[in-house]
Amino acid sequence: MEKFNLLLRNELQKYLDQWKLKGIPTRSGFESTAKKLIAWRTKKKIPGLWRHPPLFMTATIDDGWGHGLSLIHQYAEVIGLRIKHLGLLQSSEKIIVECNTDLPDFLGLTVLQFDTEDELIHLTRHLPSTTVVIAGGPVFLKDPEFAERSGIHYVAKNAAHFLTFMLGFTNFS
Repeated sequence: MEKFNLLLRNELQKYLDQWKLKGIPTRSGFESTAKKLIAWRTKKKIPGLWRHPPLFMTATIDDGWGHGLSLIHQYAEVIGLRIKHLGLLQSSEKIIVECNTDLPDFLGLTVLQFDTEDELIHLTRHLPSTTVVIAGGPVFLKDPEFAERSGIHYVAKNAAHFLTFMLGFTNFS
């Protein structure tokens, strides 16, 4: 493992351990920590977790605000992902076309409503087989089986869960 990768991983793990011990921060706490981490990474001249960063594409299907996705974008920047934001309130067809064109390594989605289940199933069945779908939103908390039924690979309840999940991906160089 390269030195810059190890430095960033250790710094991230320090925050994850702190959050596990003291509790998950508020949204503003997550935001200020992201800013600190980006400044720290910049000062140390650390490009990110990967020499060739994976592509992280994001969208919402039924969320016109995108507050959760905004926070995830900050942490995607912290770890050095390449980010392509498709936008809010996107159709599954547009997301499918974009994913099959750009072949993202990860697709981040926000899902708020239960009535999107059929659309999600359609979406996940037509994505490239190599794209890992990470989603967040209240439907996953209310119905833990919703993710499995709709083809979601991982549910990130918050930025800490997102970071923990992303730290598990070491197969990118």
